[in-house]
Amino acid sequence: MQAALQLGAMHADSWKRDPKHLGFVLARYTFVAKMFKGFRNVLEVGCGDCTGAGIVSEAVENWHGFDNDPHLLKVGPRTHLYDALSGPFPGEWDGVYALDFLEHIYPEQEDWVLVNIKQNLVDYGVVIIGMPSKESQPYASRLSKQHHVNCKTEDELRSTLRRHFHNVFLFGMNDSTLHTGFGPLCHYRLAICTGAI
Repeated sequence: MQAALQLGAMHADSWKRDPKHLGFVLARYTFVAKMFKGFRNVLEVGCGDCTGAGIVSEAVENWHGFDNDPHLLKVGPRTHLYDALSGPFPGEWDGVYALDFLEHIYPEQEDWVLVNIKQNLVDYGVVIIGMPSKESQPYASRLSKQHHVNCKTEDELRSTLRRHFHNVFLFGMNDSTLHTGFGPLCHYRLAICTGAI
């Protein structure tokens, strides 16, 4: 008999309070897994308790993740305690993704973090950034509002990412539905970035 799967503390709490929210979060990881299918080396920035890592790691050859929160991080052979502000994470990556990460970085630090994220990207590498929209914040929980210091509109996110990548392709996500609809009605944004500058 197999041992029961245990969610990390953050997502176990989400399951107790609002199970459908966990479904929405996992849909974001499914998107990343589909985009990175067959990639050799993939890095997750801000992997937290690694609840979504299993979805992505099944689709790629080598998955690694890091987070700077020792209380949240599920430590393992492929997870590392590291701060994205301290410099680029070692290795060569053909895919890097950061879901629910950039909104926690102060605007004055975001360019430095994005430089660190793209620094060890191979020439053909792809970066995926996912974050809640600025327009969604009136509906966010009190706890989310405390920690979301840098949510963006569609144009703001595109402008920020184009300082670092030649190509930025933006998608919206409402619940688990991915679309290219009207930006101000998106609850969540996913950007695929190529051609690091």
